[in-house]
Amino acid sequence: MRLTRLLSTSALIAFGTLPAFAAPVSDTKHPNQKAHPKTEVAAPSMMGNTAPTDVHEEHVSVSGRHSFDGVTRRAVGGGLMEKQDSAKSVSAVSRDFIEKQVPGADPMQLISLLPGANVSSTDPAGLSGSSMSMRGLDSSQIGFTLEGFPINDIGNFAVYSQEIVDSENLRTVRVAQGSADLDSPHISATGGVVDMYMIDPKMKAGGAFDVSYGSYDYTRGFLRLDTGKIGHTNLRAYFSGSYATEGVNNSDATQRKLHAETKIVNDWGDGNRVSLAIVGNRLYNYLTPSVNKASWNAYGRGVGNRYVAPCSNNATCTRADGTTYKNTTGATISNTVWNSSYNTSASDKGVSYYQLHQNPFTNIYVSGPSTFKLADHLVLTETPYFWYGEGSGGSAYSTNLNSLSYGTTKVTGSINGQSGTRTLYNPSITKTYRPGATTKLTLTTGANRLMVGYWFEYSKQSQQGPYTGVGEDGNPWDIWGSAENVVLSNGQTYQYRNTLTQTRVHTMFIGDTLSLLNNKLTIDAGFKYAIVLRTGTNMLPNTSTGRNISQTYKEPLPTFAARYQINPENQIFVSAATNFRMPTNYALYDSGAYYAGSGYSTHANTNQKPEISISEEVGYRYTGPTIMGSLTYFHYDFTNRLMSTSQCMDSACTNYYSTNINAGGQTTNGVDAEIGTRPIFYHLRPYVSFEYVDARLGSNLQAGSGTGIDYLRTKGKFAPETPKFQAAFNLDYDDGHLFGAYNLKYVAKQYSTFMNDQSIPGYVVMNVNVGYRFKTIGFLQSPNIKLNFSNITDKAYLGFVKGLQTNAKPTVGIFGKTVSASVPTYAIAAPFSAIASVSAGF
Repeated sequence: MRLTRLLSTSALIAFGTLPAFAAPVSDTKHPNQKAHPKTEVAAPSMMGNTAPTDVHEEHVSVSGRHSFDGVTRRAVGGGLMEKQDSAKSVSAVSRDFIEKQVPGADPMQLISLLPGANVSSTDPAGLSGSSMSMRGLDSSQIGFTLEGFPINDIGNFAVYSQEIVDSENLRTVRVAQGSADLDSPHISATGGVVDMYMIDPKMKAGGAFDVSYGSYDYTRGFLRLDTGKIGHTNLRAYFSGSYATEGVNNSDATQRKLHAETKIVNDWGDGNRVSLAIVGNRLYNYLTPSVNKASWNAYGRGVGNRYVAPCSNNATCTRADGTTYKNTTGATISNTVWNSSYNTSASDKGVSYYQLHQNPFTNIYVSGPSTFKLADHLVLTETPYFWYGEGSGGSAYSTNLNSLSYGTTKVTGSINGQSGTRTLYNPSITKTYRPGATTKLTLTTGANRLMVGYWFEYSKQSQQGPYTGVGEDGNPWDIWGSAENVVLSNGQTYQYRNTLTQTRVHTMFIGDTLSLLNNKLTIDAGFKYAIVLRTGTNMLPNTSTGRNISQTYKEPLPTFAARYQINPENQIFVSAATNFRMPTNYALYDSGAYYAGSGYSTHANTNQKPEISISEEVGYRYTGPTIMGSLTYFHYDFTNRLMSTSQCMDSACTNYYSTNINAGGQTTNGVDAEIGTRPIFYHLRPYVSFEYVDARLGSNLQAGSGTGIDYLRTKGKFAPETPKFQAAFNLDYDDGHLFGAYNLKYVAKQYSTFMNDQSIPGYVVMNVNVGYRFKTIGFLQSPNIKLNFSNITDKAYLGFVKGLQTNAKPTVGIFGKTVSASVPTYAIAAPFSAIASVSAGF
């Protein structure tokens, strides 16, 4: 009600007509110059800034033009801050910072020093992807866009950061920590958005390249070719490609990535622009193992696939990762690292062999963000896109083909004419087709700017889980599951899931901005109405929902914000926004193994409601000629937090099923701060960020099932996966030739259970970058060499919670029943690495 009243009041004000004057903006003069920042005409702050045409690049460099790599040497904090004018918290990184990082670093790694961003990677170069949370909310609750189109998986909203974009082609990565924009094309952004924008093709023909080599046999090459202006038009394009390989720590595995991008742009007249961005990605990597605390404490980074104790011949032994396997090698196996170099027989390798955990995928993204000036005060912005993806994350199981089920029917199975107990490879195959478009009209009349728009998307996502065989060399017959499959005695192909999900999104939005008091005060009010229709088909038999499922979600989402420019340097703002996150498509389906009397091991829950967040922010910004800073207080109220949980199938808890539930409410309060400078003495540009979060659960969680149902005393507990404190520091140096940076990140402990009975300790990780930029040599522009040192102290630490649980210790519930423990699992963070690179333009 409070937010609705604010919205109604502001909407009445917003359609008034008062004169608007220029808003002061920051200049880019050298700090030794005494002149005040210039005053230029600036458009009112809008709450619809997702399209690339809404974001303008700062064209500044010491020589009056950019170098080939976009480094200006003037960006605040070494490229970790940009001038912001939105009436909500926003942080960003630019080319000055991006270019000095490991070539090919994924976007999550690039924003890890910004306020609220908790990022951890299992490999230094980012080929395995990164894990991320922001203000304690994980990446499935954060909306990611590239060139205005959504990156999150349409089914479970996950973000695969290693597949998105080559860092050499990234212009800026902008983070809105609190809420999505009105035009953000997301159905899962309860925790803010991350918007990525690619550089434009250059006006002159040329290009750039870099080559890298480093730890774990990391090799990478990148090449970009710019056409320059074609004929007597502004039409121009670039085409780029990269190829990278990297060895996996503690394994013989090698990850490989082939990536290609192109962007075509034409602009004409007063503000007309069309563009086309195409990204193609093919990656063959491996699922990184998760570890529990006991394994980590015993073996550290070597936990990979160790045995807990020496394993005798013909014995069934337990490895440190919790898996078991029978030793048929004819000898005792010691508790050494388990990889392909130990023994080459298929029986010896077992289900933990890295080749049985491959994760190949292919992606193609196409986006055409364009702007057309229809009249002096009327602008049309159109962002059509198409998203294609196909992936196959694999695992292996020892399976008795003589005892299977097809729903309630007991059957046998065979593969290639063989039955009995066999090790089977089980790829999780997902294929997605996803076209959509965001359209908006913006009308500016005097002091008022009105925006109306519509986002539509129609996606199809098919997901299967067949079983195929494993060869004598221990490798799967086919990593895509396309080889001979397990066939049941009734003629059906044996699968643990077989679904088709279709999602239709209709989102209408309207926003209005009013400028008052000579444009010192701007008031934004907006309203978004989202209608999401999800239909599913489950081809497995005897499911609790039947074959066809249909769900419709409707959410009204009001927003309000105001910004006051006290003087050219000082600004305050306040905002309130409502965001939502749909239940995942997994909530629609039964899947997994079938148990008589209990059903499938994963139960559908079609009664789940969307997760809702109401976020409020009050902030202050200082934008001076040398120093820039911001301070933001934020508050969230969540209802219907979405989570997956395990429930007992029987009173003895001999078997479990997993399901998706609404876990009640949560309240979060906190403070974000950041400060940075332009070059001060000795070409130094320091940057500091800080965050404090107090996140508390608002409900007791249900545990158990049937007559064993009880509730854990989780109300008031600290939210898991949420560090209470984070701090980051970066010191950048660049004199035009010698450049470098030192940075560190502190992350406080993070709970891995809702009962707060297990956690990973806090840690500090430090990185160093150093390089030298030469003068132009012949046709080579500013060739440079660079060394990137990651985790310079070789800190061994657990970077992220991978398997969140309700309780790690047996716990007595509110009704006196004992709730069994579940073991959380974690990702091992990347060790020390050194990577050398050479790059140049031409």
